[in-house]
Amino acid sequence: MYIKRFLEEQIIKNSKIYPVIMVCGQRQVGKSTMLHHLMEPQRKYVTLDDQNARRLAENDAGLFFETYGAPLLIDEFQRVPSILLEMKRIVDEKMLKGEECNGMYWLTGSQKFPMMKSVADSLSGRVGIFDLSGFSTAELEGRNVSVFSPVVNDLKARITDSKPKNIHQIFERIFRGGMPKLLTTEIERDRFYMDYVNTYLERDIHLLEQVDKLNEFYDFLVYMAARTSQELNYSEISKELSISVPTVKAWTTILERSGVIYILHPYHNNITNRLVKTPKMYFMDTGLATYLCRWPNAETLENGAMAGAYFETYVVTEIVKSYYNAGKYPDLYYYRDIDKKEIDLLITTGDKIYPIEIKKSKNPKAPDKNFSVLEKLKADIQPGIILCMADEMIPYNREVWYYPVSAI
Repeated sequence: MYIKRFLEEQIIKNSKIYPVIMVCGQRQVGKSTMLHHLMEPQRKYVTLDDQNARRLAENDAGLFFETYGAPLLIDEFQRVPSILLEMKRIVDEKMLKGEECNGMYWLTGSQKFPMMKSVADSLSGRVGIFDLSGFSTAELEGRNVSVFSPVVNDLKARITDSKPKNIHQIFERIFRGGMPKLLTTEIERDRFYMDYVNTYLERDIHLLEQVDKLNEFYDFLVYMAARTSQELNYSEISKELSISVPTVKAWTTILERSGVIYILHPYHNNITNRLVKTPKMYFMDTGLATYLCRWPNAETLENGAMAGAYFETYVVTEIVKSYYNAGKYPDLYYYRDIDKKEIDLLITTGDKIYPIEIKKSKNPKAPDKNFSVLEKLKADIQPGIILCMADEMIPYNREVWYYPVSAI
């Protein structure tokens, strides 16, 4: 069963503009499946996981492209990033001759930032880069929505297409996660995630990153899953796991660029020096995080000590996914100052700042208690949003609205 991905529209549109389209993101989120669904009959396919294709690409990139031609879909291209130089030569040659070259090459890979650096060096101005994550709830429900906008009128429009959910249903989604294979087949959840972790460690981490101590890296992965939605304190992690701070930073970068975690940076400006500079970390797939932490079921998770952290992770990553699905980069921050005043999310648009709090309850009390601290930023502060388990969008007061998480 194939479920339509919101990113499809951006791929089709930009394939008519750029010679190269790149879709990157976490392993198993459906990159290849989506592009196979979209590819034209004449487009060929090759994966660099295949040893023969990889050997040819490594030894003779020119012959590789002569063999497979164009248009071409290249899967897991980060295995041989050197092919980008030959790809650039082919594209430039066609441009100089005035020949049509848009949509010639589609690329997928599970390494984000190394890929983007290679592209910046080799294909600047010739490539459209997109991130794909696991299914958002909106995709699973087939809702006609785009990027999450905190503007009141946009929120009112968004809620008309949503399906109400109670807290138990939300935690079932959190526990299950958003991996396509898990949601479109009969595979058993623990079996899927066990295979996923083994593949991630043995292939992506061991082969691509040359991490020798896979057991220590696995412990690090579990530790991070247990601290999703928390501040990223490298020294504390180093002390807890008895690994060096440089190693903690390097391994965190690996998780980020392979799409496993999302780093939310603190808001800062030149007006005040009272803002903290420590980022927060969120697991992009809540199902993977719950598996790593060995939560047995959604009910236990909902009533456990980490319920709030997972709820916040779900909300933040749903908003991040809405940006990715619209082909945009999230302009999200959180607020925290040295007085420990915190706001879960700030969405910035130009000089406008939209404060957002995330609450697991239905009618949270004094949810906007920290919003007033934003006045010192000398910015255009817009009406705040409380994302919670409310049944409808309703004003808390004249400047703050309750908004149901089910409508994100």
